[in-house]
Amino acid sequence: MVRVLFAKGVKGEIVRKIQRRLTESGFDTHGIDGDYGNHTRDAVTAFQEDRELDRTGEIDVTTYERLFEAPVPTVKERSLQLTSIFEGHDFTLAQGNFDGAGITWGIIGFTLKHGELKKIILEINNRNSALVRQAFEDKTDQLISTLNSSLSKQLAFADSISLGAKKVRLAEPWRSAFRRFGEIDEVQALQIELADRDFFQPALSTAKELDLKTELGIGLAFDIHVQNGGVKESARKQIKNELVAHPVTSERDLRVIVANAVADKAGPEFRADVRSRKLTLAVGSGKVHGGTFVLRNWGLDEFAFEQ
Repeated sequence: MVRVLFAKGVKGEIVRKIQRRLTESGFDTHGIDGDYGNHTRDAVTAFQEDRELDRTGEIDVTTYERLFEAPVPTVKERSLQLTSIFEGHDFTLAQGNFDGAGITWGIIGFTLKHGELKKIILEINNRNSALVRQAFEDKTDQLISTLNSSLSKQLAFADSISLGAKKVRLAEPWRSAFRRFGEIDEVQALQIELADRDFFQPALSTAKELDLKTELGIGLAFDIHVQNGGVKESARKQIKNELVAHPVTSERDLRVIVANAVADKAGPEFRADVRSRKLTLAVGSGKVHGGTFVLRNWGLDEFAFEQ
């Protein structure tokens, strides 16, 4: 069976890399925007025809390997691409204090409140302070001073530069400065490093504990760690009770039980969003934030996870 990895409707950093490689190889995608639309499909089809492959317009394993002369993206990379779209972020977007987290920025929404944003900026500043100044220019000293202050002062600063009643948008020049910072290769590499260490590796432990062994299972565990900080003890008890009452014979049914338990224990204001995300990963398709997701096209399926 031909394994589809990426197809029309997919968005994210891997798609951007595919578009860039196709364009460099002479197959025009009409822009490098990270959105697998009609133009990207047509470029893939033209590439497949040129290389005497099946003309599907979808990136299967063979097409990817022929295009890049490299192995396909890992489950970690594929899971990160999906969850970053769920989170509404890429490497560069920064948002204001809409949820009490101060500033939310980066590929999976690193926050000021939980310390990830501070960690990234100060680490890059220690490695090469010129990169921070390149992005934040004359606001650099203010930013570093703020990050070295108390959390309450950091959150007050974030609130002061958040616009509107809902405080979603950051004021300029901060919004553009965070965008420039996120465009730096070293910063993107550190984001990926922290996403792996602080979210994906713990997700692997959670998946093992819950007996999740497929790509979809790993993707579900990763999304739980990013959005929910892991599986709460109350959710674990609910999962255990559900499995006693309703023994399952498929991982799909197990994933549904896990998804609903995590959603049931989320805050009331977030519960519907948590449930839609988790059930989409549990069953392989669904609607999140009004958009339809077919995870076969995102490279996540019922295949066994191979690390």
